[in-house]
Amino acid sequence: YRVIKTAAATLAAIYTAYLVGADNPLGAGLLAILGVETTRWRGINVVFARFTASVVGLGLASLLFGLIGFHIWVLALYILIAFPILGRYGLKEGVVTGAVIVFHLFANGEVTVHGIATEIQLLAIGLGWATILNLAYMPKETKALEALRTRTEQGFADIFARLAEHLRQPESVWGGEEMLDADAAIEEGIALAKRARENRLVPQDEPWQFYFQMRREQMDSVQYMMEKVAFVSRHVPQAELIARLFDRLRVDVKSEFYEGETERMLNELEKGFNGMDLPATREEFEIRSSLFQLTRELRRFLGVASRVKKRKSISAQAIIQ
Repeated sequence: YRVIKTAAATLAAIYTAYLVGADNPLGAGLLAILGVETTRWRGINVVFARFTASVVGLGLASLLFGLIGFHIWVLALYILIAFPILGRYGLKEGVVTGAVIVFHLFANGEVTVHGIATEIQLLAIGLGWATILNLAYMPKETKALEALRTRTEQGFADIFARLAEHLRQPESVWGGEEMLDADAAIEEGIALAKRARENRLVPQDEPWQFYFQMRREQMDSVQYMMEKVAFVSRHVPQAELIARLFDRLRVDVKSEFYEGETERMLNELEKGFNGMDLPATREEFEIRSSLFQLTRELRRFLGVASRVKKRKSISAQAIIQ
């Protein structure tokens, strides 16, 4: 879509420049290429930065050329002065566009009101058409976000299945591929949700951003749980009880709503832990200690989802675990 919009904006800018009789209409097309962006709000911000930076650069270059003359080394002097200033005031997106305008002014070999007006006219035409095409259409991200959500939830379910398997069979070996895939899906989802938000004409909180941020926070808990499960070197009764919790989580992680069933099971499990006899050996103590810390992290994992859900509106709850 961006390529198509870039081609359309370039063509429109060149023809517009021809119609108004502007000098160097191809320059308007080049400026249009520089102005087309991936999201609506990035397009608006970048076009503003490029227009402002170009006008500032044009003024500075006109002053340098008028005082010193049209020598090639003056272009280097312009860069040394203009680029740090533009970067300091948050206009670094416009340094290339400004350089294009300044180099074009240098090629003319004179600083006149007409020449400066022509450069500003080209800026308005090229960046104007880029802005129109930026605002005109942006592809919807909903299907891609839903696919990433499914991939993330399936990844969590597979991880929980592996953890339950290890608790029941400590000799089993797991390479962690599901962990890597789920983590990659979460990061893709965060980036795509941000892009979807920037494509709104009126920016607002994006439910998908909260969803994938929640999953990222839960992934931190899962990594900690993996470390604790790794300490379980032999099967113990308490491990079987926690394995059942992971079995339940495999279902809950794909649920539309946070129902709290796993949390109720966890409460019962912790009560049972408190009533057990003390471990008889050091190995049993270490295993029990790891399992106890595992239950604590499970509670944090569940708390992340419930806490985020409480902050969401009814419309947002439909996608929050």
